[in-house]
Amino acid sequence: MNRSVKPIVGISCGDPNGIGLEVLLKSLNNPLIKELIIPVVFCDFNIIKFQNNYFNIKLKLNTLEKNQSPKSNQVNVIDMKEKGFNVEFGNVTKHAGLIAFNSLKHTSAALKDGNIDYMVTAPINKNNIQSKEFDFPGHTDYLTNFFDGEGLMFMISEDLKVGLLTDHIPLNKITNNLSDQIISSKIKTMHFSLKNDFSISSPKIAILSINPHIGDDGVIGIDDQDILVPAIKKLIDQGYEIHGPYAADSFFGSGMYKKYDAIMAVYHDQGLIPFKTMTFGNGVNFTAGLNKVRTSPDHGTAFDIAGKNIANHSSFMNSIKYGLHIFNNRT
Repeated sequence: MNRSVKPIVGISCGDPNGIGLEVLLKSLNNPLIKELIIPVVFCDFNIIKFQNNYFNIKLKLNTLEKNQSPKSNQVNVIDMKEKGFNVEFGNVTKHAGLIAFNSLKHTSAALKDGNIDYMVTAPINKNNIQSKEFDFPGHTDYLTNFFDGEGLMFMISEDLKVGLLTDHIPLNKITNNLSDQIISSKIKTMHFSLKNDFSISSPKIAILSINPHIGDDGVIGIDDQDILVPAIKKLIDQGYEIHGPYAADSFFGSGMYKKYDAIMAVYHDQGLIPFKTMTFGNGVNFTAGLNKVRTSPDHGTAFDIAGKNIANHSSFMNSIKYGLHIFNNRT
C-alpha cells in the first residue's frame, strides 16, 4: 500500500458472533473518525457486508486488492475469504474463533510490514480462539510475542491510567510471577510510555500493594515488604518517581489516584475493577512497550447483547482516537 496523508489504521474484526463488528462499523460511521483516518478492516467481505446491512449502517465498503492503495472516506476491506460461515450472534463457535485469529494475524503482519500505521483490535473470545498458533491468554501476550519490545497492558482514559504487573493469570500464581526484574521492567515500560506516548515529562507513578492493607505489618502477609518495597527502592535510587505500595481498597475511593500520572496494579482485577467502574464504555486498552501501536476497547465480545443493536461504541471510537494520538506522539 502507498502512504497517505491520513494515517492508515488496520482493524481486526474480532469474534464475528460478538459485538465487535457492530461497534467497529458504528465508530467508522462517525464523521470525525472519517476525517481523521483511513480504515482498513481485515475481515471476510460477506461477513462485514452482512453486519453493515443488518445494523442499517450502510457504510461504503471497498474491497482492497493486493498492492492497491486504500481509499479515503470509505471502509477498505482486506477480504479474508472465509468459507461456509454464517453469523450466529451470541454463539461461541470454533469457526468464529478461527476467523478472529486469522484477522488478528493478518492485521499484525500488515503492521509489522509497514502497510498500516497502527492497529485497533476488536474483542476476541479467549476460549474459542485457542489453537496451535494462538496459545496465549489474550491479545497482549500474542502481540508481545509478535512484535519487538515487552508488552504492558495499560488501560487508559482521560482521567485515569492503570497498568498491570501481571494480567491474565490465576490469583494463586501472582507472587510466583513477581520478581525484581519483572517489577523493574514493567515500571520502566510505563514510565517510558508516559513520556514517549503521552508527552508527560516527569511521570509520577503509584504502585498498589500485593496484600490487603499492605499486609498490616505482617499480620496479613509479608509479600509487600519482601517483593515490592526493595524493588521500589531500587527504582527510586535510579531516579524514577515511584510511590507506594498503597492499600488498594481505599486508593481510588479516596481520590489518591488523582495525584499520579499512572497507577501500577499488581494483578488484573485489582486494576481493572476500579478502572472499568470509573470509565466503562470510554476506556481503552493500550499495549504499551512495543515498537508498534495497538489499542482496543475496554470490553469483551458481549455475546449477551450481540445482534441487538444496543452496543455502545464509545470505547471503540476512543481506541481509534488514542491510537492516533499515540502514533502522532511517536512520529
